[in-house]
Amino acid sequence: MSGSGGWAVAAVAAVTGGYALVSRRLAATVVSAPMVFTAAGVLIGPVGLGLLDLERDTGPVLALAEVALALVLFTDAATVRSEEFRNGWFLPVRLLAVGLPLTIVGGGLLAWALLPGLTTWELLLVGVVLAPTDASVGKAAVFARRIPAVVRHGLNAECGLNECLVLPVFAVLLAALPGTAASHQGVTGILRQVLLLSPALGLVAGGLGGVLLSRSWFAGRVTDDWRRILPLAVAAGAGALAAATGGSPFVAAWVAGFAFAAAVRAGPPPEVVPTSQDTEDDTLESVEHLAALLASLTFLVFGAVLLGPALQHLSGHVVVYAVLSLTAVRMLPTALALAGSRLSPPTLAYTGWFGPRGLPSLVLGLLVAAEKVPGARLMGTVIAVTVGLGILLHGVSSVPLADRYGRWYERARARRPSLREAVSERVTGEHVLPEWKNR
Repeated sequence: MSGSGGWAVAAVAAVTGGYALVSRRLAATVVSAPMVFTAAGVLIGPVGLGLLDLERDTGPVLALAEVALALVLFTDAATVRSEEFRNGWFLPVRLLAVGLPLTIVGGGLLAWALLPGLTTWELLLVGVVLAPTDASVGKAAVFARRIPAVVRHGLNAECGLNECLVLPVFAVLLAALPGTAASHQGVTGILRQVLLLSPALGLVAGGLGGVLLSRSWFAGRVTDDWRRILPLAVAAGAGALAAATGGSPFVAAWVAGFAFAAAVRAGPPPEVVPTSQDTEDDTLESVEHLAALLASLTFLVFGAVLLGPALQHLSGHVVVYAVLSLTAVRMLPTALALAGSRLSPPTLAYTGWFGPRGLPSLVLGLLVAAEKVPGARLMGTVIAVTVGLGILLHGVSSVPLADRYGRWYERARARRPSLREAVSERVTGEHVLPEWKNR
């Protein structure tokens, strides 16, 4: 390891350890983990200490980001509980089927109006990269127990599903852009790899891994520790197979998560009851912890190699785009998607505002910025500023707005028991439902 590389690793370790020591106290404040790691990244990047640089460290940076996103996609898919938002299915379905396409189109049109010089493919790429949302950026707003279960589960489901829905579109646009690494495969080749081969590999790897774990667990041949490690091997194997065959490791990992969880749920109960609780969430504990760590490190890398340099190339058009992308481009499609749902205006505003851009956008942004195409620098700058501003604004507003919205909901539910937002509570007879995922 070179001297600069050693200092970079030491700085990353110091930031990670320092945050861990105060994480409990910070969890109750408006200071989120993405905010801390992104700010630390800016300090150790080219505009600060110069320990990390995209030009010099492209390989390790992209490898970390890709592994982090693949593991997050795997855990997102594996921890989906359809029964827990069954009665509020209309919210995520509308947001994904109507809101997501409108957000992509709106982001592309806004880029066309404010970012001259980008080609049609590049304009669409900006819209696609900034369309998926990430619950970890505004965790307090998504998982707050005071807000309606239908809203919590709806936003969580949207964050867990929209990121993979945009990946095929992103891959096609990147392949259609002349000069990119994927352009030699062509759009047809990319479609075949992303829509056929990658899902097939993920299905086989995830399903086989889940079946083998169930049988071994039933027979009492697997220990608790290795039961938690196996999902890591499944996620890594699915992604690696897809990458080795020219496919998308993200799509493969996402499908593998679904297949793995389905196989484990369908398997027989174990004959031997270990001392720890035998639950699916317990099985996924190790991969969730590792995914959370790598995601935090990716926010740090993002601050160092993308956001820090982007702050040196700010322009009025870039700032205006970032503000409108986080507000109008998200909130107007959300309002249109939920029209006729009988949800109250405070719920529409809350759902529209808390669509924070996070890990999926910054990873795809890093992939775009690493390409040697004329518009890569401008696209990287716009994506970095938008994601960075979202990390700040959604992080700062998540706790106070969740409390304010929760108080409104309690009063509204007391006045109107038939409130649309209370649909899950009326069916289950519970005031709140347990959260089914916490990244």
